[in-house]
Amino acid sequence: MTDPPGIPRRTVLGCAAACALAASAGCSAGRAEDPAPFTAAATDIPVGGGVVYAERSTIITQPNPGEFQAFSTACPHQGCAVTEIRDGQLVCPCHGSRFRLADGSVERGPARDALSRRAIQVSGTDLRIT
Repeated sequence: MTDPPGIPRRTVLGCAAACALAASAGCSAGRAEDPAPFTAAATDIPVGGGVVYAERSTIITQPNPGEFQAFSTACPHQGCAVTEIRDGQLVCPCHGSRFRLADGSVERGPARDALSRRAIQVSGTDLRIT
């Protein structure tokens, strides 16, 4: 069997594969990397909210006064970076998953698993994230 006139089958299949690869890469844009330890100021973290340290692939929250939590920004759904804190929740912009400030557990999917925790140590007004 020969290819019909026009674009060869091999070209169409190659373009389809390239499009599939590009689409899957779009879901991992902003993908969190393994973060290095760092120190943040406790006074920078609002009570009932948090701060996204995108360059550190980390979110630090303070759900209650003096209670600090740290999470990886990598959404467990498809690895997109959680980049926003809205209405008291951590929000993944790629597919809309939402996570709780207190423990990183899923508030709304499509994610099924909680955000990965990072170790956090409080020393005076410093927060050491490892």
